[in-house]
Amino acid sequence: MSEFINILDDNEKQDLEEDIIKLKDAVDELEIENTLTGPYDANNAILTIHPGAGGTESCDWANMLYRMYTRWIEKTGYTYKILDWQLGDEAGIKDVVIEVSGDNIYGYLKSESGIHRLVRISPFDSNHRRHTSFASVYVYPIIEDVEFEIKDDDIKMEMFHSSGPGGQNVNKVSTAVRLSHIPTKINAQSQTERSQYKNRQNAMKILKAKLYEYYREQEDEKNKDAFQKKSDISWGHQIRSYVFQPYTLVKDHRTNIEAGNIEKIMDGYIDIFIKGYLLRNLKNNQEE
Repeated sequence: MSEFINILDDNEKQDLEEDIIKLKDAVDELEIENTLTGPYDANNAILTIHPGAGGTESCDWANMLYRMYTRWIEKTGYTYKILDWQLGDEAGIKDVVIEVSGDNIYGYLKSESGIHRLVRISPFDSNHRRHTSFASVYVYPIIEDVEFEIKDDDIKMEMFHSSGPGGQNVNKVSTAVRLSHIPTKINAQSQTERSQYKNRQNAMKILKAKLYEYYREQEDEKNKDAFQKKSDISWGHQIRSYVFQPYTLVKDHRTNIEAGNIEKIMDGYIDIFIKGYLLRNLKNNQEE
């Protein structure tokens, strides 16, 4: 093989190197698809982003993550729909829930669940100090036919005025809907549709997804090994850091994959982290 490469000119060597990279990417993609064999990996997904403590700074960070994920969704050919949107008091967002549709989308996005940490010089600090902010990202599979019973008597429904994008009637009619599952105290709401009926449908879709995850976690906790495996993507686990100052670096703490071009990452080029996580899981499963 080395003798063959030696007889190539520079342009031919470059073409060969590019072909090798494309072949490796294709093999990686095939391996990743082979890992997406979970019961709901092929399903559409609900992605939620919620700022941590830190007021305006964290709300702005949540909005930056929202932009990053929607850019990624658009670049990969998937589609999304906003189900709930709550603006921050001064900037950013307090909460956002989006429905993402596409082949194996839950299988890909489930790797993003966890805490995302930002380090930067805050644009909201007149003293130009460096701030650390956190935001929670969580991903649920959308499940139409749930395996558990949701009794009507266990659901409390509240209506309120919408504060998100939803048309001219947001402050005139109580079209927004919040559903509360009384036994588990899990809530879900939607306020982006003009119709109360459609908002209730969206809220129920979110509630079903959250309840599925709740009952799945309860089942996993009965098995120590399963609990340890899922700890990587638990709500309170910091999975990735994004440093803007004094240097630029994005690092995934589960795979140790790093990227220095933070502007490109924030523009939606996060496949390096998603695929790296899935390939790591594939390797771990093969070694067991």
